[in-house]
Amino acid sequence: MMLDEINEIAQRQREKETGFRHRINVCIAAGCLSSRSDDIVAAFEEEIARRGLEKSCRVKGVGCLGLCAGGPLVAIEPAGILYRGVAADDVGEIVDALPGSPLARLHCPRETPFFQRQQKIVLENCGWIDPTAIEDYIAADGYQAMHTALTRMTPEEVTREVSRSGLRGRGGAGYPTGLKWSTVAKAESATKFVVCNADEGDPGAFMDRSVLESDPHRVIEGMVIAGWAVGASRGFIYLRAEYPLAVKRVKAAIAAAERSGLLGGSLFHTPFGFDIKVRLGAGAFVCGEETALIASIEGRLGRPRPRPPYPAESGLWGAPTLINNVETFANIPPILRNGSDWFAAIGTEKSKGTKVFALAGRVRNTGLIEVPMGTTLRDIFFAIGGGIRDDRTFKAAQTGGPSGGCIPEEHLDLPIDYDSLVEVGSIMGSGGMIIMDETACMVDVAKFFMGFCCAESCGACVPCRVGTTQLHRLLERITAGHGTAGDLARIEDLCDLVQNTSLCGLGQTAPNPVVSTLRYFRDEYEAHIQEGRCPAGACKLGQ
Repeated sequence: MMLDEINEIAQRQREKETGFRHRINVCIAAGCLSSRSDDIVAAFEEEIARRGLEKSCRVKGVGCLGLCAGGPLVAIEPAGILYRGVAADDVGEIVDALPGSPLARLHCPRETPFFQRQQKIVLENCGWIDPTAIEDYIAADGYQAMHTALTRMTPEEVTREVSRSGLRGRGGAGYPTGLKWSTVAKAESATKFVVCNADEGDPGAFMDRSVLESDPHRVIEGMVIAGWAVGASRGFIYLRAEYPLAVKRVKAAIAAAERSGLLGGSLFHTPFGFDIKVRLGAGAFVCGEETALIASIEGRLGRPRPRPPYPAESGLWGAPTLINNVETFANIPPILRNGSDWFAAIGTEKSKGTKVFALAGRVRNTGLIEVPMGTTLRDIFFAIGGGIRDDRTFKAAQTGGPSGGCIPEEHLDLPIDYDSLVEVGSIMGSGGMIIMDETACMVDVAKFFMGFCCAESCGACVPCRVGTTQLHRLLERITAGHGTAGDLARIEDLCDLVQNTSLCGLGQTAPNPVVSTLRYFRDEYEAHIQEGRCPAGACKLGQ
């Protein structure tokens, strides 16, 4: 395929869209589908056909519209009307309202902080394009950046542009993306690989899943560009089998790209070719770690190995391997389309661009959001998130999943970036945020996350295998009312040991929820041990 063919497809698709007076976009991402939004699509199609409106109204399934708390969601374009909590029985009334004012009882105004405070780069197509139609992605400037990279830029120029953008890996560690790319590019090997880490295992996290469900071609395009930059001709998307909808759409997108000549050999009539395969993970949290992920792709037990050598030097089958997560690759096409200076102008000095977060827990507006780096926790939770449900009081937020920490109210004005979160005892992680109110027992919260890490430990090293188990037992004892005065000292010593002697990131970060809750909510631990009570009335002592 050549550029003029891409432009022709884009023009044809745009004309097709604008030819309809009303475009009815129904969210068909996992959240809304779980509320039977597929029935809503069918009901709209049936109603439009019954009224003979096929030439003026188009019904289309689209990706995540963000406000999961309001699903199923339906958007009417170009009027800009959004409906929430839609059921198949509401379809007739919505069609009746198409020519005039929105149906009041279902209307969800877009002039609210949830929508207005966001800046979408990764999610710019979500809710607008049909994730199953490559033509929709091409009409949204899809594969333009790939064409530019492969036909007008050298691999070195692509890597330099990514480096200048300041993009850091969105998988959690925040390693400079351009630096990782240049390391793989400089490695001397006839065979190299690009791997997309889509093994999103944090409780409450659904960022990568939503991107793959809503805009899979974006990730494919980013991977091809990365392959060109580092000298790799093969890629793998490591995706957990627990995400069947994402798996289905990614595989369909790969097949569509292959049919269109956008994957395979001689891309854009150049000597460069690139292929992508999907590898399914069985849901092991530890396989989010790079070396364990590599072992799993190779068909071995998903266990980490000591580093060095790092995957950039010796990864898949011993070859240099570039590993980035879904959101990192999704940032690449807009960076090349708009320029590194554009991206670098967003965010903070050391954390550029935007970040996608999954808001979960006790916040009113649960869902998927994207905000500039440097946005404060207060803005995210109270402006965008709409505050705490049931008029309760904010208590803490867990960021970074089991590897992160609990952040108390005193740090609500903290600007979100990689370094500031570390300073208060948490991490960015992949972007999960679980918000808690005053009914949460922080000892119980620490126990929950430690139990998760304990169950997910691969058992390869003693500090993680035994240390997390002992920590969980101590926390269980405290929440059951059997804690002793010496338990807190034992917990702190164990946390230090596990953090500093574990083999991989799972063990090294597993104590973070315990350390952070001890730092900010030590009085709750002491109340459990010294007074035999749970201040929140949540764990066994409060029942």
